[in-house]
Amino acid sequence: MKKIILLALFAFTAITTSKAQEYKVVTSVESIVPSGLGRSRIIDANADRDFREFTSEQTEEDNTRNKSKRSDIRVKDFEETKLLNFYNVAGIRFQNIAANDALISSKLSDMAQNGWELVFVTSGVEADAGNTDGQGIFITRYIFKR
Repeated sequence: MKKIILLALFAFTAITTSKAQEYKVVTSVESIVPSGLGRSRIIDANADRDFREFTSEQTEEDNTRNKSKRSDIRVKDFEETKLLNFYNVAGIRFQNIAANDALISSKLSDMAQNGWELVFVTSGVEADAGNTDGQGIFITRYIFKR
């Protein structure tokens, strides 16, 4: 009888503690355009998308391309937090970087308070490629789970 009760308790515990993980990506985009002309933001999507709706499988027998419309994929329900650009007319602006750090820290702390655990951070840069380019962003993706 004790074994049955222990087995039932073990099964109940396993069922109640095993739930699917939920992931969320928050992205910061910081402009590295000279003269302070870019736009910098923290982007947090409020809408969900199921990747399966926009995925096709290519095989030798069936190479039909995915015909999803970009407008169906696009998310219009998102939170946008303004950040400052890395540069102003005089050059790099360290006060702007410190301000962005404070805003990003605030966002990360808020996510943690809401039960999200930061599990991975990745970043990349598309830097100015010379005098005629005039483009550039520094992008960071913060990946959370709960």
